[in-house]
Amino acid sequence: MSSKDIERAAEILRGGGLVAFPTETVYGLGANALDPAAVERIYAAKGRPATSPLIVHVDSVAMAKSLVVDWPREADVLTEKFWPGALTLVLRKDSKVPDQVTAGLDTVGLRMPSHPMALALIRAAGVPIAAPSANLFTQLSATTAEHVRRGLGNLVDMILDGGPTTVGIESTVLSLAGPQPILLRPGMISQEDLESLIGPIRRAAATPGPQASPGLEPRHYRPRTPLFIGPPPDHGKGAYLWIHRPLSAARAIAMPQKASDYAAHLYELLHQLDAEGLDYIAVERPPDEPAWAGILDRLQRAAENR
Repeated sequence: MSSKDIERAAEILRGGGLVAFPTETVYGLGANALDPAAVERIYAAKGRPATSPLIVHVDSVAMAKSLVVDWPREADVLTEKFWPGALTLVLRKDSKVPDQVTAGLDTVGLRMPSHPMALALIRAAGVPIAAPSANLFTQLSATTAEHVRRGLGNLVDMILDGGPTTVGIESTVLSLAGPQPILLRPGMISQEDLESLIGPIRRAAATPGPQASPGLEPRHYRPRTPLFIGPPPDHGKGAYLWIHRPLSAARAIAMPQKASDYAAHLYELLHQLDAEGLDYIAVERPPDEPAWAGILDRLQRAAENR
């Protein structure tokens, strides 16, 4: 993609349009975060309920600070270590952030992506970009531009193609809006990584009504093909994704044994298998270790036998 493509995408965003763009985690479906009507277009395109807030992408800590009323010490510590990168911080929002972005909550999730195309787009647009994953609600996130085209088609005004994403699953989401940090969504930056810098963090409990973070729905990140954690069903045509022990009952596909490599490969493989008309996809349960927590979270929300 050329600088002209970035400028055209930035113009679309400033005009209230939707642009799909790559980040290091997954592709985002972006709109001007300060334009309520543009943000509502995201919800309509995805079929996303108004109770699920959006993450706002910024190009600097200074832009992030302009969108909140409080910036705690922990935010400085974490952004110095992990921004730009796959960490979203939830903080008390400034009134300039529309309620449409935050599901009516008084907090907003902020992230500075590390993908150069994402940063170039934010800078060219001159506005923060609200962007959930560029797919229909609860379905598999897009990790290539082709996934976006297949999933959203002409619902997007422009798709920036930055190649495959590298992290492969959505960001870690941590709330610093209250007296104690709360992990709202695990990701490839682990709770252990965060606690090494700011001390104890508690895990969020499920609550009714608007969610404090995207990705908290019980069923989410789902391929069209039924997915199971553990041994495959004893009938039908399917695939078994294994890490340590293959099974002969299905087509066995060896997965990377390193968590970061597994995450980078997972959604792309599920998209491929989805296109094969299988009866099921079974997945060996990942290790119960901090580095794998984000992957296990995604699989559990996608699985029929959670």
